[in-house]
Amino acid sequence: MDSHTQAELLKLFRSKFTQAIKYYLETCTRCGTCVEACHVYASMGHTKYISAYRHEIIRRLYKKYFKARGRFWPSVGEAKELDDLAIEDLYEAAYSCTGCRRCMVYCPFGIDTQLLMSIAKLLLIGASAEPEILSLLADTSVEKGKSMEFFKEGFLTGVKQLEEEVVEKWQTEAGQTAIPVDSVGADLLYVALAGAHSIIPAAAVFNAAGENWTLSFFEAVNFGAFVGDPTKTKLILDRIINEALRLKVKEVCVCECGTAYRVMKQLSGRQPFKVSSITEVHARYIREGRIKIDKTRFTEPVTYHDPCQIARNGGVIDEARYILSHLSNNFREMTDDPRYNWCCGGGGGLVALGEDTLDFRMKSAKVKVDQVKASGARILSTACENCHTQLSNLNDHYKMGMEVQFLSSMVADALVPKDSAPA
Repeated sequence: MDSHTQAELLKLFRSKFTQAIKYYLETCTRCGTCVEACHVYASMGHTKYISAYRHEIIRRLYKKYFKARGRFWPSVGEAKELDDLAIEDLYEAAYSCTGCRRCMVYCPFGIDTQLLMSIAKLLLIGASAEPEILSLLADTSVEKGKSMEFFKEGFLTGVKQLEEEVVEKWQTEAGQTAIPVDSVGADLLYVALAGAHSIIPAAAVFNAAGENWTLSFFEAVNFGAFVGDPTKTKLILDRIINEALRLKVKEVCVCECGTAYRVMKQLSGRQPFKVSSITEVHARYIREGRIKIDKTRFTEPVTYHDPCQIARNGGVIDEARYILSHLSNNFREMTDDPRYNWCCGGGGGLVALGEDTLDFRMKSAKVKVDQVKASGARILSTACENCHTQLSNLNDHYKMGMEVQFLSSMVADALVPKDSAPA
C-alpha cells in the first residue's frame, strides 16, 4: 500500500470518530463475555469470529495511528500497520459479521460491534476492496433517484398489472384504486421492495383497513448501508424523505426489510411524519378493529424469527407476537427473551452477495437451525426480506421441512370481513 492511499484511509478512519466510537475503541477489557454471543463463533468455533477479535483489528489500527504509545512503542501498544494484509483482515471481519448486535446485549460495556465494523467497511471502500456488487447496487439505487422520470412510466405500468391480484385478496370499494401512487395528502406512504410479494399483501391489508395510503416510487432497501458508505446511505434515504415531504404524508411505513426500517427510523432525523414498520401498522389495525383476521387460517404450529434490525436494533418485538396471537392458536417461542434471539445469519449484506456467501451462511447459522428445530413448529414466520431468504436457504440446506412465511403475507391471507362471525 502506498503512502498516499494510507494517508487517505487514515482520514476516513478519523472521520468516523464520535464520542461513542472512541468509547468503544478505548473500553474493551477482553473479559470474554461476548465469546458465545456470536452465532458465527457458536456455529463454527473459530477464534477470528469472536466479537472482541473483530474489534481488536480496528482497535490495533487505532492504537498505531491515533495513540502516542502505538506510534512510539508499537510492540507494547499491540499496534497494527495499515497495509494490504490489514485490508484483508478488515474484509474478513466486516463480512463475517451480520451486524446483529447480539454481542452488544451481552457486553457489560455495551460495545457496538456493528458501529466498529462500519469503520472497517469505510476503509474497505477507501481501498476499493469492498464487494463490488454491493457498490454497484448502491450506485444503481442512487441513479434511480436522480432519474425518476425515466423509470416512472415503467413503474406505473408494473403497479397497474398487480392491481387485479390485490383485488383478489381483498375486494376494494367501488371507485377505490387498489394501489394508489403519488397521492398528495395521503395519511400513509408505504415504501416497498421491488416485487409483487412486497406490494400485493400490503395493499390488500391497507385497503381492508380503509387506509388513506399511497405507494412510494422508491425501493425500501438501502444498499448504501449494506456496503457501509455513509454518503450513498444518505442519498438513498433522502429520496424517500423528500417524497414523504412532497406528498405531505403523516406516516412512512417501511416494508419487511430490517435495514431499511432501521435506517429510516434512526437516521432520518426530526421529520413532520412518523416512521413505522409494517408490523407495527398491522398490529395497530388489529388493535383498533380496522381489520379482522381468521385465527383458524393457520392450523400447524407457528414460530417467529425476530429480524435483528427490526427487533433487537429497532425495538419492534411485542407487535409481532400480538399479530401472531390473532393468527394462530399454536404459536411457539424460540427463546425466553427475543432480545437474545440468534441471528439468522443473513444480514450485513451477506444475503445480497448471493452464492458467494452461501456456504459461509449455511455453516455459520447452524445454531439458528437448531433453535428453529427445537421449537417444533411447522411454519416459520419472519418480517424481513433478507431473513426470509436466509431462512429459506437454511430450510433447504438442512432439510428442515418447514414453510417459511412473511408475517405480512400471513395477515393478508387470513383477512376476513369485519362483520363475519367470530373465528
